[in-house]
Amino acid sequence: MLDSVRSTRLRRSTTAAALLTCAALLAGCTSDSGDTSAKSSTAGAKRPAPKPTPTWDPRPDSIASVGDSITRGFDACSVLSDCPEVSWSTGTDMASLAQRLLPDPTRRSWNYAKTGAVVADLPAQLRSATAQRPELVTVMIGANDACQDTVAQMTPAADFRTQFASSLSDLRRALPKTQVYVASVPDLKRLWSEGRKDPVRRQVWKLGICPSMLRDAQSTHERANDRREQVNHRVQEYNAALRDVCAKDVLCRYDGAVHAYRFTGDELSQWDWFHPSKEGQQKLASLAYTEITRRDDA
Repeated sequence: MLDSVRSTRLRRSTTAAALLTCAALLAGCTSDSGDTSAKSSTAGAKRPAPKPTPTWDPRPDSIASVGDSITRGFDACSVLSDCPEVSWSTGTDMASLAQRLLPDPTRRSWNYAKTGAVVADLPAQLRSATAQRPELVTVMIGANDACQDTVAQMTPAADFRTQFASSLSDLRRALPKTQVYVASVPDLKRLWSEGRKDPVRRQVWKLGICPSMLRDAQSTHERANDRREQVNHRVQEYNAALRDVCAKDVLCRYDGAVHAYRFTGDELSQWDWFHPSKEGQQKLASLAYTEITRRDDA
């Protein structure tokens, strides 16, 4: 009887030990198997290759221009008329940007700027430009947003920023690889400061040219000075918006040199002493060419 009990206990003990051993082995196998699978999965997975950063091409083969009367060559050839032939961007009768950069500027450049245009007109102009699929788009806008009858009518700085950012985003969605050159708004206050000394210019400005800045050109009254300073500040805000928005796009270059440039009398139209003459258009072309052909590491 005692031998039978001992035999039963021994069998139970042996069975329990076997079960514990098996459980341990199974747990070990499961753990090792999981690690191996994870390692195998990690080793086999490949990270997607990073997209190459687009690089600026200093020699685009096509150009479309958008903007206002400056890019249309207004008052550069005859009074109260556009003269796109001498436009700094796409002109055919001068050493324009297109003439300097393109092998065939007549067929590979388009001017969609409009005299009197403000930033709100950019979307329509850019849609026209997009249809040509240019490799470079030039933008010069903002002077008319500031040149209103009164300071209250100037485009608010926040609206200008929003509208320009939206326009650039629309262009980028349509043409992801197109480069953009953005010229700064010229210094309207400096234009007044230099021209107010000339009686001929003062008389011409009375016809209603950029009244927010140039009206009562000789007046040094506090209200006149305050008005001019408000216009000057708004232009600075416009340029800050152009610079900031452009800086977020790797294929966009903003050129503050236009605002910094001091136009001489010969570089201004003798019909309105406001718009660039042929010489002034030539200077704008030179400034643009310098910026567009600049190396990224310069």
